[in-house]
Amino acid sequence: MTYFLGIDLGTSAVKCILVDQEGKVKAAHSVEYPLLQPQPGWAEQHPEDWWNGTAGCIAELLRHAGVSGAEVKGIGLSGQMHGSVFLDRSLQVVRPALLWCDQRTAAECEWIEAAVGKERLGELTGNKALTGFTAPKVIWLRNHEPERYAQVAHLMLPKDYVRLKLTGAFGMDMADASGTLLLDVAGRRWSTEVVERLGIPMEWLPPLYESNEIAGRLLPEAAALTGLAAGTPVVAGGGDQACGAVGVGVVRQGVASVALGTSGVVFVHDDSYQPEPECRLHAFCHGVPGKWHRMGVMLAAGGSFQWWRNHFAGEEMEKARQEGRDVYEYLTALAETAPLGSEGLLFLPYLSGERTPHPDPKARGGFIGLSLRHDKAHLTRAVLEGITFGLRDSLELVKASGAPITELRVNGGGARSPFWRQMIADIFGYPVVTVNSTDGPAYGAAVMAASGVLGRSIEELCERWIAVESRVEPDPARQAQYEKIYAVYRSLYGTLKDTFHQLTDLVQEQA
Repeated sequence: MTYFLGIDLGTSAVKCILVDQEGKVKAAHSVEYPLLQPQPGWAEQHPEDWWNGTAGCIAELLRHAGVSGAEVKGIGLSGQMHGSVFLDRSLQVVRPALLWCDQRTAAECEWIEAAVGKERLGELTGNKALTGFTAPKVIWLRNHEPERYAQVAHLMLPKDYVRLKLTGAFGMDMADASGTLLLDVAGRRWSTEVVERLGIPMEWLPPLYESNEIAGRLLPEAAALTGLAAGTPVVAGGGDQACGAVGVGVVRQGVASVALGTSGVVFVHDDSYQPEPECRLHAFCHGVPGKWHRMGVMLAAGGSFQWWRNHFAGEEMEKARQEGRDVYEYLTALAETAPLGSEGLLFLPYLSGERTPHPDPKARGGFIGLSLRHDKAHLTRAVLEGITFGLRDSLELVKASGAPITELRVNGGGARSPFWRQMIADIFGYPVVTVNSTDGPAYGAAVMAASGVLGRSIEELCERWIAVESRVEPDPARQAQYEKIYAVYRSLYGTLKDTFHQLTDLVQEQA
């Protein structure tokens, strides 16, 4: 039997899946690792944790599936974007990686836009300088840890570090490279102009590949650790958002996706490079060779729901543990008992700052409109509605940019909830569908591996392997109610922005 291995290096865990040559998932396994937050607004991880987690995950997956390493004919990688992995000349990690949700680089972003010019930066990279991106992290290291900066010889992204450990080869795909702020996105090459203006050595940057190109082959030592066969081809893969879109078949004009992971993403395929003039949406290379995409990103979508679960759902977590069920089933059922709009309660999901449409690392979350009538059901529903309103902010920018949308494909953990899917349809005003592939970025990475090894296009494989399974239409009455509530939601950030900044500054003064 022939299988393809998809690896998704997430923020909280690595997930590995085996997909057969007909596109069916044989088995899946995941391994968690810690997230470090040494100061407010900081987020770091040890790259070694990614590698140890991945190697162990692959070995356990093969054992559990009863599949030999020789049956795996190709490997694709997906990963959390933007994280900075700094290696020295001996390929040793210089310091813990700064992650996509790290917010320490506001000053560096201002400097980058001054050094390159805001307009010119947008023309070249399709984006503003945002705290989550990679280039500001490099400048932060230079400004704040010069002794470590002096040791750096290689700059990588998270999944590319894992591929280096698997194959010994350097490389980065176009989609993930788009989030470094160092890529000429239209030209699909490193931007010499940006790199030179920022003073970052070009030799630090790895070779670039399209996502389905073979970027290395498995080393004997990696084969011994994982149970795979030495020499197995490893394709370049992609950033998690591009892989997630491929994983649900968003590979043609008119189809968009909503990803409900730790972050939340509204993603639309583009056949040509179409940056939004104000760069409020990201314009990136797609994981489909020669294609692009636009997307809006909420930093704490599923992350907000996870925060609510961790701190306020102890009773539901214990019940789920005892009954062997998913705690989110209990929480969404609880939310469904509260009325639409949560009786005037709104939740702002800016728990990690925000990116789209408010690129503001000092934005903060909150419940607005609390009264003595509100209980846990109201608050839980308000969290889900607030996340969905925040995602609609990105949809509004996509619509305003002229991108055609015929349907929304929902993926990620939140996509499992029929209640949440209906809420998205009602708030967005579009049909919401799910597909038979539910493993998101890991599945997209496996598609890329199959494409590279079998010599078939990503579009062809998606057409053959991915099919719509469910579809919900917006309810006109609920949609009309949500329109009024959304108008209030949209006003809150502008009203509270100064307060957010004052509070954040006070916390930083006390740190």
